[in-house]
Amino acid sequence: MTTLISALSLQLETADGVLFQDLSFTLKLGDRIGLIGHNGCGKSTLLALLSGQGEADSGTLQRARSLRLQYVEQHLPAELATLSLFDALSEAIGYAPDARWRVEALLQELGFSPAQADIPVAGLSGGQHSRLLLGRALLHEPNLLLLDEPSNHLDLPALLWLEQFLLNWRGGFVLVSHDARLLDRVCRQSWILRDKRLHYFDRPCSAARAELATMDQAAGQRHAAEQKEIDRIDSSSQRRAIWGRTYDNEKLARKAKTMQQMAERLRSEQTVLSEGSPWRLQLHGQAHPADRLLALEQLSVRANAGLPPLFQVTAASLKAGDRVALLGANGMGKSSLLRQCWQAVQASGTAPGITVHAHAAIGYYDQSQQQLADGADLVEALEPYARLGGKVSEADRRHALISAGFAYPRHRQKVASLSGGERARLLFLGLSLASYHLLLLDEPSNHLDLEGKDELGDALAGFPGGVLLVSHDRDLIERSCNRFWLIRQGQLEIWQDAPSAYARLQDGQPQGAAGESTVGHSPVASTAAADDSDALLARLCELEARLAEDLARKPRQQRPLVQQQWRDEIAALSAQLGLTTAA
Repeated sequence: MTTLISALSLQLETADGVLFQDLSFTLKLGDRIGLIGHNGCGKSTLLALLSGQGEADSGTLQRARSLRLQYVEQHLPAELATLSLFDALSEAIGYAPDARWRVEALLQELGFSPAQADIPVAGLSGGQHSRLLLGRALLHEPNLLLLDEPSNHLDLPALLWLEQFLLNWRGGFVLVSHDARLLDRVCRQSWILRDKRLHYFDRPCSAARAELATMDQAAGQRHAAEQKEIDRIDSSSQRRAIWGRTYDNEKLARKAKTMQQMAERLRSEQTVLSEGSPWRLQLHGQAHPADRLLALEQLSVRANAGLPPLFQVTAASLKAGDRVALLGANGMGKSSLLRQCWQAVQASGTAPGITVHAHAAIGYYDQSQQQLADGADLVEALEPYARLGGKVSEADRRHALISAGFAYPRHRQKVASLSGGERARLLFLGLSLASYHLLLLDEPSNHLDLEGKDELGDALAGFPGGVLLVSHDRDLIERSCNRFWLIRQGQLEIWQDAPSAYARLQDGQPQGAAGESTVGHSPVASTAAADDSDALLARLCELEARLAEDLARKPRQQRPLVQQQWRDEIAALSAQLGLTTAA
């Protein structure tokens, strides 16, 4: 297959040291690559090098003449804000003579109606911004796309559109994303940037990460065996050196020196272990025996006081052990509901339509992370949370900061100077110190890498209190939540399984009946209404693939509840299709 880009021994240094080194790879026509790694490891920088927007300090990067590359950035250029959607697309190809018919055809392909062509760019949603950025790139007829976090801040419908677009895309791409489900669905290969080097896998994200974890385990075992041999030689060398001095034996002294040189050689050749993630996300909480930590009744949810309602809540409640995912398109009022609940907490637990248990401690993660005072240093920012958790001493807070990857010299650094990922780390640390009964989490995964999302899912799944979560990350939702509230057509609907809620969200026929009628229904009932055998077979294959991928993960990263749902649905589909499944 035609090679489009070839790299040899790329190295790049920043003010903080080497960002990556010795990167060698080829990009071929039709490659579908997921580029993943910890926050700050250099993924976006590598895309910039590939696109020609930056240069490496050493190494070579060659591009084929046949390469037609387009870099799809995360944010719209500011100069497009005043243009209409149609003009923003036309501008990408310099208002060429054939631009009009090409743009009109592309608008339809991107899912825009003719009436939306004149909408100002500033008035588009986040999902529409992503489609516009993709459209501007597609007008150049590329054969390679570089996509830098295109799924960031997208709602679920927009994310599903992006997934389908990439599945249908005939060219190649390199996709940077922290959405494991998206990467698994659309990519064939994975590049994992870790410890300043690139690891290559000819398989999708989850399988690649599982293989890398196996490699890490084997490396750890080799390292331990090598260290045991080094320790043995060191000990023997020291004994001979002591005997040589004690008995004035030159032969023993020479032997001791030779053995010491052997130990040094083994140390230089010893298996290198990964540095791993700079921190591990944890959430400590406590269960409250009350039947209702939060109750909503005849509530009108508004973006701000005095504005028309976004949706209505007839009745809903949440208790300890309930981990509720709040689903809906952007602009439907998900964040507004959490904000109103938090305002009720601050108003001594009462507000029209909202009742909060008087003795429940409730924490709030605002996606804008404004609970952290910009003018405070890291130790001061944690003080309100530590006081709630009974850990009032400064030493307690400093110890917690160090365990979260904030070295001692940074403790007097101001919150305002932190990156989005570092602010998220600090806020999660505060929530854990406070040990709340109920957490209101608004897009908590926006600034987390894949490992952080896995850890957040595990932490929420094991959280003893209650959780109300707003997120568009399907893996996080399915890993951690056991109830699903869906905003649709101005009302809050309650569902007991994610697939039915997703189907309802996409305006399709849900797999269950409707709304509350799904309570207690098994996946067998949800699949019985389907009558298209091809669709059923496709669904069966998809579920079997998902189950196999999840079983390939480490035990602590697997989702037993979701696996059981998949097994039940597989059994139901197999029975409906007349297939025989092994017991």
